[in-house]
Amino acid sequence: MQTPQTGQTPEALTQNLYETDFYAWIQEQAKLLRHQQWSQLDLPNLIEEIESLGRQQRAELRNRLKVLIGHLLKWEYQPERRNRSWLMTIRIQRRDTQELLEENPSLKPYLEEALQKIYESGRDLAVGETNLPLKTFPENCSYTLEEIFRDGFYPGEPATDEVME
Repeated sequence: MQTPQTGQTPEALTQNLYETDFYAWIQEQAKLLRHQQWSQLDLPNLIEEIESLGRQQRAELRNRLKVLIGHLLKWEYQPERRNRSWLMTIRIQRRDTQELLEENPSLKPYLEEALQKIYESGRDLAVGETNLPLKTFPENCSYTLEEIFRDGFYPGEPATDEVME
């Protein structure tokens, strides 16, 4: 059935809205869900977007850990350049990563699976920010997940929460 204003079917209007005004499409889909108007939902795009949200959470986890590991490597392998900024980045990334995992506990099993790839990215970050050769850093992650997340763990130093305070 076509609408009188546009001559398009409701499905074509929804698809067009998805392509031209994503925010309006989201609002429309939320309204349809709220009112249980199942037949009017844009299911293919809705499914795609929900799956995309899951991928975004995994990507955010990888990114936060990459930055955290990169800074742990910098801390360990360039002790003469340690500074408050690195310390704050380590603390913030730990806190934000733990919060992300608390909000999305089903991501925890993904950590073990992804740690080596994340480590490789963190190592690349450390190489880029320190100008040290790649061979300076171990090929495989020498930190356990427990160490990575533990407050007070700063490689190359005794575990303490009072580093640089």
